[in-house]
Amino acid sequence: MQIPTIAEASNLIHKRKLSPVELIDACLTRIESVDASLNAFITVTVDRARQEAIEAEHRMMKGELRGRLDGIPIGHKDILFTKGVQTSAHSKHLKGWVPEGDAHVVRSLADAGAISLGKLAMHEFALGGPSFDLPWPPARNPWDTRRFTSGSSSGTAAAVAAGLILGGTGTDTAGSIAAPAALCGVVGLKPTYGLCSKRGILPLAPSLDHVGPLCWTAEDCALLLEEMAGYDREDPASAKRAPADLAVRAEENVRGIRIGIASDWHETEHPVTPAVKEGLDRAISVWTEQGAHVDQVTMPRLEEYRATCFVILTAEAYSVHEKALRSNPSDFGEQLRLRLLLGATLSAADYVNAVRQRRRLCMATAAATADVDVIVTAGAANGAPFMTDVPRWGDLEKPGFYEPFNITGWPSIVFCSGFGIDHMPVSVQIAAKPFMEHKLIQLAAAFEKATNFRNIRPRITNGQARAFC
Repeated sequence: MQIPTIAEASNLIHKRKLSPVELIDACLTRIESVDASLNAFITVTVDRARQEAIEAEHRMMKGELRGRLDGIPIGHKDILFTKGVQTSAHSKHLKGWVPEGDAHVVRSLADAGAISLGKLAMHEFALGGPSFDLPWPPARNPWDTRRFTSGSSSGTAAAVAAGLILGGTGTDTAGSIAAPAALCGVVGLKPTYGLCSKRGILPLAPSLDHVGPLCWTAEDCALLLEEMAGYDREDPASAKRAPADLAVRAEENVRGIRIGIASDWHETEHPVTPAVKEGLDRAISVWTEQGAHVDQVTMPRLEEYRATCFVILTAEAYSVHEKALRSNPSDFGEQLRLRLLLGATLSAADYVNAVRQRRRLCMATAAATADVDVIVTAGAANGAPFMTDVPRWGDLEKPGFYEPFNITGWPSIVFCSGFGIDHMPVSVQIAAKPFMEHKLIQLAAAFEKATNFRNIRPRITNGQARAFC
């Protein structure tokens, strides 16, 4: 079976031209065939998925489908609670732990008919990785299994890129949806802070944590987000806002949208490769030809966002894990232990000063973007590195393009904008003002329709993935 998008599969299911059982079985067969070389899954729930597919097929035959996600195969990052299914955070510390209930977004997607095929690999507790001293190996990049996926939502990005699932969930504290989406060539959507409930999700840094979808297209991300979003009175950070009919925005034109480009970010502060610059220029050209307006903007320096995010993230992460780290340090991988212990070196004054700086950066960001609707940046400065070349401290060693939108809580989307000379994906990121996810969908979908990159999939043969199909 050719790998469909969520929108394509949904249309076929609603027309009774595609069996949910056949779709789920095709994905399970693909998992069995290629996941040994990708390590995208920690747990595959074969029997449960097949039973839910049978139930979806019965609803299809009776004309009682729940919506556009009914019968669609997805997966969940192994940091989201799943009732009756191990939730490990890719850590020895939680190996074998089975929650008694679902995360809010897991239940919302299940109620919409989406079928989970299991739990997906990640960086340990969304911070430590890639690590080789854990119960499960790190996920591999489907475009070249010798290369890095980035993280921490590594398994979700790898599984979507390889067509093992049609969409999945990820979390993002400092680029953990955006970075793997960029390196694996999929679409990752980090919603506005609070738009999706975090109840039932293991925290990393609560004031920075987001949960959102990763899919093959912008429209597919919109379809998942429509079900994931919504107010939850049991989550104190939950916003009383919800996007309405996001997926239809994929059909709207971009005429009149005001785009800001912070050229200093990718030209001076965090220089990008020629392939990344070409992809960024390609996207701008598509949008301007379709009537969008582009202007230069001067933003605060990336290093200011990175330093502020680093202090808040490490301080909050240490407070979350301090008790377990002190009592059972051997339960954690070396990478995570070292990164968590950075938080122990910070004082209360360090944290308070970072929170104050965060407020200043939020105000400065709003002022710098007063005359535009969105900010466009590179998705990553380069393509995926080889696993052997990943720095010990990972993305903590240098500023990235993601921290500004975790600090501000603004929504952002990352999508494939082309390929480098090594045949690895390069990507673009768009960020919008709070609760303006529809503009992200409009722009990303417009680019996808104007180019052919969504028709290019990785081909995995004998455990290697270095060619297109």
